[in-house]
Amino acid sequence: MALMESGEMYLETIYVLSQKSTEVRAIDVGDELGYSKPSVSRAMGLLKDEGLIKKDKDGFIKLTTAGEVLAKRIYERHTVLTKMLISLGVDQETAVEDACRMEHYISDRSFDAIKAHMLKYEGRE
Repeated sequence: MALMESGEMYLETIYVLSQKSTEVRAIDVGDELGYSKPSVSRAMGLLKDEGLIKKDKDGFIKLTTAGEVLAKRIYERHTVLTKMLISLGVDQETAVEDACRMEHYISDRSFDAIKAHMLKYEGRE
């Protein structure tokens, strides 16, 4: 399943927020991303239709198993690419911003090579 960049951003944000709190609402996601309520509402509907999230009776958002797998993959890309850029001497703010853009477009093959290199570089292969 291929999500657009914005869908991946929503999933990653839900994942990150759910690591901090078991109660994640659409408004929390919108606040974190700086998106309007109608945009968030539409995106939540699309993610629900794709089977990536579910809402409970109180409006709390939970990732489905498929949604969590995808969100973890996106988040891993973000963290590995950020670490790589910082290790190359890029300041943290720029590294985070650039990694956020790169994570949505890099191929699995290139990402896996970067990840393997970073593990070797960190001495954890």
